[in-house]
Amino acid sequence: MRIRKETWSRFNGKEVLLFTLTNDRGMELSATNYGCIVTDLRVPDRNGNIENVVLGFGRFEPYVENAPYFGAMIGRVAGRIRGASFELDGITYQLAKNEHNNHLHGGPNGFHRVLWQAEPVQRDDAVGVVFSYTSPDGEEGYPGTVHVQVEYWLNNDNEWIVTHRACSDKTTLVNLTNHTYFNLSGNGKRDILDHTLTIQSSRVLELNEELVPTGRVLDVTGTPFDLRQGKTIREAVESGHPQIALVGGGYDHPFWLDRHHDKEIVLSDPESGRVLTVETDEVGVVVYTSNQLPEGLDLGGVSSRKYLGICLETQGLPDAIHHPQFPSIVLPAGQERASTTVYRFGII
Repeated sequence: MRIRKETWSRFNGKEVLLFTLTNDRGMELSATNYGCIVTDLRVPDRNGNIENVVLGFGRFEPYVENAPYFGAMIGRVAGRIRGASFELDGITYQLAKNEHNNHLHGGPNGFHRVLWQAEPVQRDDAVGVVFSYTSPDGEEGYPGTVHVQVEYWLNNDNEWIVTHRACSDKTTLVNLTNHTYFNLSGNGKRDILDHTLTIQSSRVLELNEELVPTGRVLDVTGTPFDLRQGKTIREAVESGHPQIALVGGGYDHPFWLDRHHDKEIVLSDPESGRVLTVETDEVGVVVYTSNQLPEGLDLGGVSSRKYLGICLETQGLPDAIHHPQFPSIVLPAGQERASTTVYRFGII
């Protein structure tokens, strides 16, 4: 296993680094300290062909100019916060409104748009990068100075392991996720409509017209959201279900997971033979089938379009601060919140 570190570009006068992790089986992960963005993830298909299975740009500048969160860590709070405000300990905090009247993915200058400190690390069974960032009190409207650490590890079991932890000097909100777009066909040869998705979840959150949870938790039985036995993305898109139509014809929904670190999310592409198993200790996963992905972005020779990728954003439930029936995303002062998600690649 090995790590390569190189200077990729400059941002606000500072060095932008690119790290490439390679295991002994040829799997390779590249990530930059700008937004902790995963730029490439190369894994074999059933014939041993190693190809990129994530969406991203071949150079740095487009990530600053026009990137729909490709590969980035999202924070302080993933998803939407209704009305771009919340109350905590009797104080109302106003956040940036960066999607209609709401706050999305930590704001316009959230964690995806900052330069993190980064160090390569190695242990007997894996190679990795440790990213760290201190978010100052009041950044994007949130209270508290928050210290965040994100670790990316790659091992010889073809696992990409993401761990993150955060602590704050004031009680605040924290709900981190990774926003990588996966496409298991390899090098974006096909869209993800014929990928099969299996999720061990009996509950999904209903969304309103601004794609914010209404607070209603729906039973998935008999709906396109029942993925416990697996469905193709195409089945959902063509279902005509009102919630599917609401988000542009696909998924953009939070699934409340029934189990954890037990093969709870599986994505497969029958044609390439690649399969991705996601295991997490997070409460849920937001599944986004790139229904609103801008068209015409140059992704390494492939032009972006609807349904070109799928995000599996393991996280707490969106807008939880406004729904006491959801598990809390409040981080008390002086306490640490930590989480681990494993992305395991194999073949079928």
